[in-house]
Amino acid sequence: FDPGAAMPGPTCGSLLDYKTAKFSLTRNRRVGLLHRLLQLSALGYLLGWVLLLRKGYQERDTAPRVAVVTKVKGAVAAEAAGRRLWDAADLTWPPQGENVVFLVTNFIATVQQAQGTCPESPSVLDGTCTEDADCPMGNPVVHGNGIKTGKCLMFNATHSTCEIYGWCPQDLTLLVFFSRKSLLAEAENFTLFIKNTVHFTKFNFSKCNTLQTTDPSYFRSCTYDPVFNPSCPVFRVRDMVEAAGENFGDLALLGGSIRVLIEWNCDLDHSTTQCQPQYSFSLQDTKYNFR
Repeated sequence: FDPGAAMPGPTCGSLLDYKTAKFSLTRNRRVGLLHRLLQLSALGYLLGWVLLLRKGYQERDTAPRVAVVTKVKGAVAAEAAGRRLWDAADLTWPPQGENVVFLVTNFIATVQQAQGTCPESPSVLDGTCTEDADCPMGNPVVHGNGIKTGKCLMFNATHSTCEIYGWCPQDLTLLVFFSRKSLLAEAENFTLFIKNTVHFTKFNFSKCNTLQTTDPSYFRSCTYDPVFNPSCPVFRVRDMVEAAGENFGDLALLGGSIRVLIEWNCDLDHSTTQCQPQYSFSLQDTKYNFR
């Protein structure tokens, strides 16, 4: 060994170093058991919870495209104010908003009332007057029942109101026929056809809630049943109301609002035939839109 020879630099020396791991074996059953339990817990969490239950290996489409088409069918004869047939065109008009189906279940019959001119009801504040100048022609009565004609008339011995053009006469206390039972109670047998198509854009997969059949009479004769006929998208109105926990006769008298929820929870690891919608119904409001 020559003391005067140059020593290799620190960089070159580190390349020639040799390292090895050193293990320590502890013979203690409690420590060993705790170690294995921690390993099994971590393995159970990954296999049981993350992979099997939560299916963490799967991708999810949380914003699928959805299309819904509805159609109401049925007919009912009402005896109030003369016998008249009401069908789906009468009972679903006018529409009351987007993503809703409006169905008339009751009405107030005003016998012998017709369009013409008559004094406004004294219960309408904007319809009271003392002279013709209080009734400008052509102005609608605010919260009233017609259009002002420009005349102030005696409604009775104590009240003067503006003459209106509208449904007359306005003394409805003598004309209104109000029943404690819905006048369109048979509307419970109306059917609602709901066609729902969902498209999972992330997986380029589409599914419809209607049964794929070549029988054109199927949808005219089937009715949805969660057990015996789950693929039929034709729902009877009474069944929907009862599924929401309400009685149709009570709800139809003053109206109500029912939410229809269609849930698609499809696992594409399995056959596409197992991708089926789940329906649920819930009561949102009572005495809806009755005035």
